[in-house]
Amino acid sequence: MIQPRILAAAAVVAMAVFAAPTTALAADAKVAVVRFDDAVRASPQYKVADQKMTTEFQKRKADLEAQSKQFESDIEKFKRDRVTVSPDAAAKTEKDLSARQVDLTQAGRKFQEDAQTRQRELTNEVVGKVRDAVVAVAKEKGVDIVVADPVFANTSFDITDDVVKKLGGTAK
Repeated sequence: MIQPRILAAAAVVAMAVFAAPTTALAADAKVAVVRFDDAVRASPQYKVADQKMTTEFQKRKADLEAQSKQFESDIEKFKRDRVTVSPDAAAKTEKDLSARQVDLTQAGRKFQEDAQTRQRELTNEVVGKVRDAVVAVAKEKGVDIVVADPVFANTSFDITDDVVKKLGGTAK
């Protein structure tokens, strides 16, 4: 049976042997970092996409809100008038209100799904353009590796402003 200490020592020696060439290569590598989310948000493409979202969904949102307010108003009216109408009319109104509530709920879900799908489409377009800009800046600067969103990095390694400028925006 192999002793755990011997096994651990062998593992350390093996890691040192295999990591030595990698460490030597890494010492020569030029590294940069990018705050990817900041670059996306600062890009003019993001601002255009955000404006498209607002334009495309503003009317539908306003229509849904108006329908919702009208529905709430109709419920309040029904609650007030329930005692003065016939039982058949009250049952019919209740049924209509229930059907409207279902329709309104479905319309709200559909709106949310459509908005999320469109948001993903527009975001993916912007993310692709930002990714291309990161690659272009890295090549221009002779960078070997770009790390996105590190926990900490010296600002001298940060190429976020260069990426935003490449996209046509203004750096912070």
